[in-house]
Amino acid sequence: MRLSQFHLHTTKETPSDAELTSHRLMLRAGMIRKLASGLYTWSPLGLRVLRKVERIVREEMDRAGAVEFQIPTIQPKELWEQTGRWEKFGPQLLKIKDRKEQTFCYSPTAEEAACDFARSELSSYKQLPVNFYQIQTKFRDEIRPRFGVMRAREFLMKDAYSFHLHDDCLVREYENMKAAYSRIFTRLGLDFRMVQADSGAIGGDASQEFHVIADSGEDALVFSTGSDYAANMEAAVAADPAPRAAATETMRKVDTPTQKTCEDVAALLGLDLTRTVKSVALMTEAGFVLALVRGDHDVNEIKLGKVAGLEDQRFASEAEIAEYLGSVPGFLGPVAPAKAIRVVADREVAAMADFVVGANEAGFHLAGVNWGRDLAEPEVADIRNVQAGDRAVDGGELKIARGIEVGHVFQLGRKYAAALDATVLDENGKAAVMAMGCYGIGISRVVAAAIEQNHDDAGIIWPEAMAPWQVVVCVINPKGDAGVAEAAAALLQELRDAGLDAALDDRGLRPGAMFADMELIGVPHRVVVSERGLAAGTFEYRSRRASEAESLDKATLLQRLQG
Repeated sequence: MRLSQFHLHTTKETPSDAELTSHRLMLRAGMIRKLASGLYTWSPLGLRVLRKVERIVREEMDRAGAVEFQIPTIQPKELWEQTGRWEKFGPQLLKIKDRKEQTFCYSPTAEEAACDFARSELSSYKQLPVNFYQIQTKFRDEIRPRFGVMRAREFLMKDAYSFHLHDDCLVREYENMKAAYSRIFTRLGLDFRMVQADSGAIGGDASQEFHVIADSGEDALVFSTGSDYAANMEAAVAADPAPRAAATETMRKVDTPTQKTCEDVAALLGLDLTRTVKSVALMTEAGFVLALVRGDHDVNEIKLGKVAGLEDQRFASEAEIAEYLGSVPGFLGPVAPAKAIRVVADREVAAMADFVVGANEAGFHLAGVNWGRDLAEPEVADIRNVQAGDRAVDGGELKIARGIEVGHVFQLGRKYAAALDATVLDENGKAAVMAMGCYGIGISRVVAAAIEQNHDDAGIIWPEAMAPWQVVVCVINPKGDAGVAEAAAALLQELRDAGLDAALDDRGLRPGAMFADMELIGVPHRVVVSERGLAAGTFEYRSRRASEAESLDKATLLQRLQG
């Protein structure tokens, strides 16, 4: 590859709407160009990187025994209605009509279509298990597309769907896919972590996410110092709290005229924040609910939504708070409400004694409150976000890092297959609904996540497996010295013969501009061919991760690049 014959268009300017490092660098390196909000054209340079990721994903999926197919991106409304997701998926589902006024959607995921394919192709348990995968464009109509390809509306995804007669077979394939994903991200050269996850809109019995560790990550990842336990914040669990201590105080009303937060109340009373309780007022179809967490904790809405009866909860209005508690926000509590309410306490709150809550009277709180004496024992559930420093279930300490989700695996069970009547005949000749798993990797997202993890002030630092080229030979003044140009071309061929993905920068740029481009686009290895170097029998070599260049003879250079 000669760069004089390749489209490489870098820029020094950074668009003002590019917030993330990956977005800025992909635009400056000329990897992507914006077509419309959340829609990007991948340039020849960007596509080289995308295809490198795609190739590794395909190789490992094939190695794991999956077979490739391809589903249309446009899918009929009727399929999505059968699973109930036509409405449930929400406005992210782009709905369109053809000239016959038939309604379709642009696929954001393909469980329905994959299940439809399976029910028409699979008829006997003897055809199972099977895992179909595709690498295909998806579309989700994000309300606010941002961060470049990290949260684009159109993106490239590897999605796979496995079908099984028995649940234990599904579990085995789930483990097989987890192992394949670990191989993929390891081969890509990424620092990643697999975490327990919430199944979200896809649903299912179990799921785990794969995250690239990066300070800019949107997701908080929780991991233990005592084992390989890891989970995202929505699923992370701390160890059970210590048993509740005996009451030592009597309940009393305390004057808190302007103190509406747990922090302000604790400061006024000279108490540790952990002695206070935060009350969150909610409404459900069944009535009013007061969710309680410790004053230094935050409610986890995903966990809260998993408590029976709280699936569709919303925050209570001030009028509803006045009706059920006879109070105003800032002074709410579970003691003596105006009307009967449901109280759900986090596990930590249920283990507290002599705590402080709102008095359901403006300007007052109650101190020295105790369960079983001043109010009934509560319904208990894990409804809070864990915190760094919490004790882990395995005895270690919980730590928190930031991550970017790039992969997700699910045990779907029979949710979709039952809705779509996807059955096969079992060993006894009876119709059996197939169990199903699904496994996704955001191919285009991996590219951005890799940049977030690997960059410096000069530009991208690609892991070798993802780089557009492993090595670029930079030739100084190719038109002014035929010998230099010939030596560079000869070196390029030797590198290729050695199995390296190499290119020749023969654009005739000044050294500073040429080197800046190589650093910006993240080429792992740069070799300079110059008249001075040839006279000395050496080449100037610099690793993208090194601070200084070295002068190496050809044998040493080849050994270094092949090592």
